[in-house]
Amino acid sequence: MSAQFDQVSVVKAANVYFDGKCVSHTVILADGTKKTVGVILPSSLTFNTGAPEIMEGVGGSCRVRLKGESDWVTYGAGQSFNVPGNSSFDIACDAPYHYVCHFA
Repeated sequence: MSAQFDQVSVVKAANVYFDGKCVSHTVILADGTKKTVGVILPSSLTFNTGAPEIMEGVGGSCRVRLKGESDWVTYGAGQSFNVPGNSSFDIACDAPYHYVCHFA
């Protein structure tokens, strides 16, 4: 995956979730594709999805458990995981986890 996005628009207002434990910004690419770029601070959180998502790790690591699964899987920088639409996932971070969320 690319280290940067060129020719994008950035939504000024941050997306702040879980009392600031997750903060991201929406970027809109020239073709209209939307992504979020953010960080999850040390915590254990549950996210619900509308559209399918690909979570790309940029820095740090996290443990993830997809809805309906019993096992946790660890992901680090340079790795990604897929989350189905209309689903959820648990994520646990011991240190800041930097990510890009690609919406399918």
